[in-house]
Amino acid sequence: MHPPAAVDSSRGWLVVAAAFAGMFVSFGIAYSFGAFLEPMADEFGSGRGTTSAFFALTSLTYFGLGALSGVAVDRYGPRRVLLFGAVALGAGLTATSLAGELWIGLVTYGLGVGIGVACAYVPMVAVVSGWFERRRTLAVGVSVTGIGLGTLAVAPLAASLIGELGWRTTHLVLGLGGAVVLAACALVVQPPPVPSGPAALTLREAVRNRDYRRLYLASGLMAVALFVPFVHLPGYAVQQGVDPVAAAALVGVIGLASTAGRLLLGVVAARTGTLRAFQGCFLTMGLSFALWGLGGGYGVLVVFAVVLGVGYGGFVAIGPAVVAERFGTTRLGGLLGVLYTSAGLGSAVGAPLAGAAVDASGSYLPAIAGCLALGLAAYVAVLSVGRGSPVRGTGAEVRPAAR
Repeated sequence: MHPPAAVDSSRGWLVVAAAFAGMFVSFGIAYSFGAFLEPMADEFGSGRGTTSAFFALTSLTYFGLGALSGVAVDRYGPRRVLLFGAVALGAGLTATSLAGELWIGLVTYGLGVGIGVACAYVPMVAVVSGWFERRRTLAVGVSVTGIGLGTLAVAPLAASLIGELGWRTTHLVLGLGGAVVLAACALVVQPPPVPSGPAALTLREAVRNRDYRRLYLASGLMAVALFVPFVHLPGYAVQQGVDPVAAAALVGVIGLASTAGRLLLGVVAARTGTLRAFQGCFLTMGLSFALWGLGGGYGVLVVFAVVLGVGYGGFVAIGPAVVAERFGTTRLGGLLGVLYTSAGLGSAVGAPLAGAAVDASGSYLPAIAGCLALGLAAYVAVLSVGRGSPVRGTGAEVRPAAR
């Protein structure tokens, strides 16, 4: 038998690798939807606002179900959760490739991709966080770079495949490939050692905590704005005369920049403190929308994508460390899962509203201005989170997760 594993051990880095791969495929597929927007809208005869509901339902599903998948990984372990996500992702995109009506595709895509991401994101972030103490920010940062690199690789790949095979076959290829990768990750991942020490905050205690509620509000406001470019930036670029593949690549630029942000801002957080670095990420994301509003050529859009991506990357990497430091790790799956429902609600509102605004006005400027205002409001909200001592719960420790 193998000796019991310890936190900050080499076995933890194997879990990081599995988390990286799972997030690479799941988020890469989810964030490639901008490439599908125009061809699906053309075939179904729908406007941008209606077709954007695919992405809205997906993001609402994966952030909303994060509360359940987070609790599930605390109780049943990551292997079962990942296997469930693999089945959902493959089946959902296979069914979407066969959909004859918009509402059928909406349900199958939203549930399939949404459940797949929900099973790969919150559970794996929580598991990685539990495997590390001294290097937690770095380990989470490396894991979530899978999101950025997956976005960078899959979005332009999807655009190219759509041009060659059509959107239906492309959904089938991505679904089956993603399911295989998630299943392989499930064979590698292991639950973290159960730490000793003060009990983590329970969910009931968390929703009564002022700082937890403020984090929830700030994340929700930012999510309304944050996910609009993932859906509408390619369409805006095409309207400005950019080649469709180059336009889809802008989402990949966001992903690449977010990768740098996850690693760079993790180092910054070690010097400034995780909360202050986290607040800086909100300011960076909020102000980035001013660059989009400036208009101009492709170069300006690339700069916008880079600035937004850096802030977004730090937001994703540092957020779990903020929650772990303040509220404990033994129930981190549930704590993160509930917190991320705010992002689900925000993302579900943002993309369809932006699409409806574009359809109604014929311009992207109202949507961009709204994103700027909401981003700055989110920054103000996160500034109100206190810098006091960590909050610990009073309940009993959770039992070790099943393997």
